[in-house]
Amino acid sequence: MKFFKPLNAPAPSGAALTVRETINQILHGDCIEIMAKMPSGSVDFVLTDPPYITRYQSREGQTVINDDNDHWVKPSFAEVYRLMRPRSFCVSFYGWPKVDTFIRAWRAAGLKIVGHIVFRKRYASSTRFLRYQHEQAYLLAKGSPDRPSSPLADVIDWEYSGNQLHPTQKPTKVLVPLIRSFTKTGETVLDPFCGSGSTLAAAKLSHRNYVGIELDKEHHKTATHRLTGKAA
Repeated sequence: MKFFKPLNAPAPSGAALTVRETINQILHGDCIEIMAKMPSGSVDFVLTDPPYITRYQSREGQTVINDDNDHWVKPSFAEVYRLMRPRSFCVSFYGWPKVDTFIRAWRAAGLKIVGHIVFRKRYASSTRFLRYQHEQAYLLAKGSPDRPSSPLADVIDWEYSGNQLHPTQKPTKVLVPLIRSFTKTGETVLDPFCGSGSTLAAAKLSHRNYVGIELDKEHHKTATHRLTGKAA
């Protein structure tokens, strides 16, 4: 797929969005509404870190929008499925206390569970009944994609991001191998919950196109500046 230079993306109007209007863009707004305007089958891979529905609050009191409800889960992944090309993959992080909610949504959308990835931490994010020292994601498939030439291990060492740009910021270094395993150079990676833009940065480093969507105005500004060096 041809690369397009990033443009200053205006807020989407009621009209449908073309590929050129979304590629290498970070769009601000409700991802369900924005994805509904995008062309079907227009992305090659989805890598996303949606809210975990755990009412997360950092030590500094930061929270995550829509982390207190699950109304968005089914409709957002229904749109994700529609936007994925036939025989493609999605990797979605999730909150294990709400795993049943995510699995129901993925299956309702038509996505098949084909793998599970554990990211092993050297530290505990929290301690209760156990010391919680991992992140997790499911590998989901639309149709029957080809197997990667060199499949990744399903246990991957984690690197702490420092959370300087987002309270639950994922490390770019951990995301790059996922993108390179499940896409080819020049293909398009979608993150409908892009936060501070870690997935998009990993896609750019891997010479892939990206489409990011973020509801939070401040995180959208952060991601825009991070990817383009310009204010949103």
